[in-house]
Amino acid sequence: MADTDTAQCEEQHDFSAEVGQLLDLVVHSLYTEREIFLRELVANAADATDRRRFEALTDAALSLPADAKVRIIPDRAGRSLTISDDGIGMSKAELIDNLGTIARSGTKRFGQTLAAAKPEERPNLIGQFGVGFYAAFMVADRVEVTSRRAGSADAWTWASDGSGSFTIAPAERESAGTDVVLRLKADAHEFLDAYRLETIVRKWADHVTLPVTIRRDGKDAAANEGTALWRKPKSEVSEQSYTEFYRHLGHLFDQPWATLHWKAEGALDFFALLFIPASRPFEPLENERKSRLRLHVRRMFITNDAELLPPWLRFVQGVVDTEDLPLNVSREMLQTTPVLARIRKALTNRVLTELKTRAKDAAEYAKFWENFGTIVKEGLWEDFDQQNEIAPLARFRSSAVDGWTSLSEYAARMQPGQEAIYVLAGEDADALKNSPQIEGCRARGVEVLLLTDPIDAFWPERFSSFEGKPIRSVSQASADLAKLKPKVEPAEPAPDVAGLAAVMKQLLGDQVADVRATDRLVGSPVVLAANATGPDLQMQRLLRRAGRAGLTPPPVLEINPRHPVIRALAEQLGHGVAIDDATHTLFDLARVQEGDLPSDPAGFAARVAAFMRRGLGAAA
Repeated sequence: MADTDTAQCEEQHDFSAEVGQLLDLVVHSLYTEREIFLRELVANAADATDRRRFEALTDAALSLPADAKVRIIPDRAGRSLTISDDGIGMSKAELIDNLGTIARSGTKRFGQTLAAAKPEERPNLIGQFGVGFYAAFMVADRVEVTSRRAGSADAWTWASDGSGSFTIAPAERESAGTDVVLRLKADAHEFLDAYRLETIVRKWADHVTLPVTIRRDGKDAAANEGTALWRKPKSEVSEQSYTEFYRHLGHLFDQPWATLHWKAEGALDFFALLFIPASRPFEPLENERKSRLRLHVRRMFITNDAELLPPWLRFVQGVVDTEDLPLNVSREMLQTTPVLARIRKALTNRVLTELKTRAKDAAEYAKFWENFGTIVKEGLWEDFDQQNEIAPLARFRSSAVDGWTSLSEYAARMQPGQEAIYVLAGEDADALKNSPQIEGCRARGVEVLLLTDPIDAFWPERFSSFEGKPIRSVSQASADLAKLKPKVEPAEPAPDVAGLAAVMKQLLGDQVADVRATDRLVGSPVVLAANATGPDLQMQRLLRRAGRAGLTPPPVLEINPRHPVIRALAEQLGHGVAIDDATHTLFDLARVQEGDLPSDPAGFAARVAAFMRRGLGAAA
């Protein structure tokens, strides 16, 4: 009768389209790496147990049983494999949401990355893309998940053969937690062998601190060491052990670029094992601006949400284990305790020290900077306490040298009489290097740092000087450059174009703040400049794109009195020659040079066509 009732309550659901595509990718593209299904299911079970332990800190009713573990139970007679845990469990809605849809990285990108990856890299891609559960279908033709949410009396079973749909039905489970039952395929019998399962666990999950057991001859035998690697002396840990732990921790497949392992003693006691990756993760770090270092108290995992490092170091992976916090530390205490504040400061300083040391090897440091430099520069904008420590670590492209250069190296190359460090922000280094904005700098031998990351439009506003030298946009440097002599003096003095500038200003109206002659141009007739105070041109562009055009003052149009076009216009002024079209065309050209659209694209195109027509007619 009970079976009949269950069947009547059973609900059928279709997988989301993404899951259907993903199942096909996982089953067929990763077939040769089938054993990693167990790594993923054990990791999920350990994570669920960690989450229950953390929630129990503020709700004693959710406390874990004293013998909490991950149990792996092979059943040869039934040709099934069960992975069972005492974790937080899932409600009916969570089973549907977590196992029926994919909320993280898209299937398309997963497929592209999978196709490009080497065979030995593929086992790590599943966990990194957050789709590890579906690896079960590589070895099973049916998967059943029975789960009971901690704090609830209800249990539910999710079941699917991976063909496009799944069912949800009421179930029974004595306590909170989850059982994943795999009905193994005929060619997957090796995963019913206890010794084979132990080999897989020791390979992939030996560093999981939660006990993992395998049922053998009716008894649960330990399958992992559960070693707190970070508590071992450095001399007792091999590079291979570090690498395996690093890969387990972050679902990465490369070697760590840097490994930081130390024990702090004295006023503050803690163990730390941190890794700086050698490559950017597939999951964009911009998605969530939080450090995810794991906080342990006396070996017990507490949370990865304690923000132990500032956001601009969020790429650092690792574990911090302290004796100076209670095991029942609350969420509120994590935010306010001075102990954690001191640990955060110590960790940040240690990472900065490591980066300073490694920055001495320019080639190696360039690899790090290309991966994470954009993130580190966020600290120049938001971390006033560490700005002076971060600035020497920053690297930039330059108009004068190839490769990366530092602010210190730039300062050492400054010209006599040069007052500031000049920068130009945009979206492409090659385009910036050829920009009219730096013609005057190049003529005077003045170097310009080329800033191409989005954060580069912001940080110079708050970190505005380095070693006493102001950092200034070249779009606001007309007055500075006027004080420096060009390397080659012009053969003739510049003609007076004040009258032309006044007429152009009148014609352009409130589109410009002013029109003025400049000597910072060499080959271009015009260029836009920003007011000396206020945002530079790149910041103004970003504000306009964000729909905040009202915050952007009109630019200054600077004209080159020595350019043939400007000279001709000045000479014809007052001789009945209309300069209206020329003025608006020059203004639009200046906008195009900065990466903007003309103020009136259709009018601009018509004027250019008319100029070409007249030019071709004169030539004929």
